[in-house]
Amino acid sequence: MGTEVTDLRAALAAQPVIAVVRAPEIPDAVALCEALAAGGIEWTELTFTTPDVTRHVAAAAKAGCRIGVGTVLTAEQAREGIDAGAQFLVTPGLRPVVAATARAAEIPVVMGALTPSEVAEALDLGAAAVKIFPAKTFGPGYFKDLRGPYPDVPLVASGGVNATNAKAFLDNGALAVCAGTDVVPPQTVAAGDWAEITRRAKAFVASLG
Repeated sequence: MGTEVTDLRAALAAQPVIAVVRAPEIPDAVALCEALAAGGIEWTELTFTTPDVTRHVAAAAKAGCRIGVGTVLTAEQAREGIDAGAQFLVTPGLRPVVAATARAAEIPVVMGALTPSEVAEALDLGAAAVKIFPAKTFGPGYFKDLRGPYPDVPLVASGGVNATNAKAFLDNGALAVCAGTDVVPPQTVAAGDWAEITRRAKAFVASLG
């Protein structure tokens, strides 16, 4: 296991929330990350569903933000994200080519999975953590069930996680949770309403108890 894997796992254990931003535009990626950090969320994942995302990743990385890039589907996207300064990659499902590219660059990957077999395959591919998506559909109890055969696997809950259910996912075995539209609504991000982003981030973090 590489140090990049163990480092990410330890960091997520200490700061168990990743803000996942899917917005039509991001007026200022650094301001966005700073607004989230002011609310207690240090980790930000921008995604390839946002136009020109690598430019935003590069700006955030240069400013010292904890920044990653998600919805990585191809080796080319993985290389683009890494070259822009992404500190971690996130996939929606099993993507061996992304894992291989990240491993060569010693960049950790949070790999998407759902079934027990997919969780095992994500680990075989070298995932630093396994993102269970869509988490809300299966509920917090699913994480407790997965803990049976996989007691030590770092699981991340993603999809439909909000301030009312995030703590339940953590209590049932998730290492971390992804905060999406509950914290970073696309139109709020596009409008650059950083005060509202900070307010939402604070409310989400407070819900974890």
